[in-house]
Amino acid sequence: MFDKSTDKFPIKQNYIYLNACRASPLYRGAVEKECEFARYHMNQGTEFFTQYGDSVKKLHIAAAALLKTTKENISFLKSTAEGINFIANAYPFKPDDEIISFEQEYPSNHYPWRLQSNRGVQLILVKHSGQTGVWSFDDLKELVTKRTRLVAISHVQFTSGFAANLEQLGEFCQNKGIDLVIDGAQSMGCLPLYPEEMGISAIAASGWKWLMGPIGTGIFYTAPEFRKKLSYNMAGPRMMQQGQQYLDHTWRPYEDGRRFEYSSLPYSLASALESCMTDISIHYGMEQIRAEVFRLIDIFLGELDQKQFAPLIFPDQHRSGILAIRTPHEPVLYADKLAEKRIICTPRGEYLRISPHIFNTDDEVREGASVLNGIRL
Repeated sequence: MFDKSTDKFPIKQNYIYLNACRASPLYRGAVEKECEFARYHMNQGTEFFTQYGDSVKKLHIAAAALLKTTKENISFLKSTAEGINFIANAYPFKPDDEIISFEQEYPSNHYPWRLQSNRGVQLILVKHSGQTGVWSFDDLKELVTKRTRLVAISHVQFTSGFAANLEQLGEFCQNKGIDLVIDGAQSMGCLPLYPEEMGISAIAASGWKWLMGPIGTGIFYTAPEFRKKLSYNMAGPRMMQQGQQYLDHTWRPYEDGRRFEYSSLPYSLASALESCMTDISIHYGMEQIRAEVFRLIDIFLGELDQKQFAPLIFPDQHRSGILAIRTPHEPVLYADKLAEKRIICTPRGEYLRISPHIFNTDDEVREGASVLNGIRL
């Protein structure tokens, strides 16, 4: 079912690449889109505005299909952090309001909220539940008060691979009138992520991890009612309805997701990321991609020497594309040894992270586990 060829994924000629959680290799179709734009720009100059002017619109449509929403709720940004900052700095917090997050979030989903102390807002952190990168829904619930306005949490924790049960969390937040903001960097493109089915107010995700797109791309989802709450904290010509009438300084911003696309956008990157979503994520379907990634992880687990290594294994509702493994010695030492054998993965915190994607074969993940088993330090 899945095209795992070196033609589509040339990196396979050089490595066994088990590192989608850090940054996926570029899909060939995305590279071709970037190069096509660059050649056109080189030869035709500003004619690219005409030829590629709808590239961002096409990306909106693809991302909307991926998330089961409408294109009006999608914005093209450059990173997860940019989207989180938009929300944190524009949300109508009042002094003594509270944000709930997890104490071991990735920095992109921590520092923007921490800055809100300048407005008298309290950042309340859920403690880890005995293991790095793992938290408890019950612990989160106990921290909610009448002053809680927003929960900011990653769908998948970057260290452990622990996935939040978003249906459960979203229902809880909706019942409490709390906005749920999700960092989707470690899930979009790997796990189903449907904000309107899950009670999510906003999602920010980078495009270069599980979506297999270029560095410097991101997808931002905002629900219409949530968007209305946000003040304008960035502005520029592209977000205005008058378009290229640059001497018309009337304040007429778009009210949909385009309000966050305030300045010039990289058409080449938009075109490349759109091809990734259309050709891979939407073509195969997120449920099928999740099943394939989990199947590959299960093959790796079946080969892994679990007397020597201790993988974190979660129930299905908390699984993700990241397999975190405790190692006898520092995980970076194992990552370095694997890299010497041209097997690529990443250490984070106390874990070695294995994260195969749909381009990996059964034999590749078996070899990765076998080489890991044989490392002696």
